Amino acid sequence: MRDGWARGLVDASPFNPARRYAEVIVQRRLHQRPFRDRVLLAYGSQCALCRLRHPRLLDAAHIKEDSDGGEPIVPNGMAMCAIHHRAFDAYVLGVRPDYVVDIRGDVLLEEDGPTLQHALQGLHGELIILPKRRVERPS
Repeated sequence: MRDGWARGLVDASPFNPARRYAEVIVQRRLHQRPFRDRVLLAYGSQCALCRLRHPRLLDAAHIKEDSDGGEPIVPNGMAMCAIHHRAFDAYVLGVRPDYVVDIRGDVLLEEDGPTLQHALQGLHGELIILPKRRVERPS
């Protein structure tokens, strides 16, 4: 009896590794997939910052978010790998109007492993890759 009771406590724990699922309702931006496809095409299916060419790891980052009135058009997007997109959204990196990468000052001073050194700090002051067609360049 005691073993059954103890097992019951383990099963009820929020740390139980048993798989659990919940159904959710989400809103999906229907324009997101075509926007991504157009942005990746404009950038030659590579990250504008590090040139990574694995489409499954690339996103179309919005320069001006939908919630701020940004339109789903190529000049409002940049092809970015997942790490650079997250850094861009978190204001760790930015791109100046002259297409030069800026890494936030405190991040430039950090000491960490090779990802920080090469994927972020090493891009500071570098030009991004631009679409060949001027009308598709970030604005």
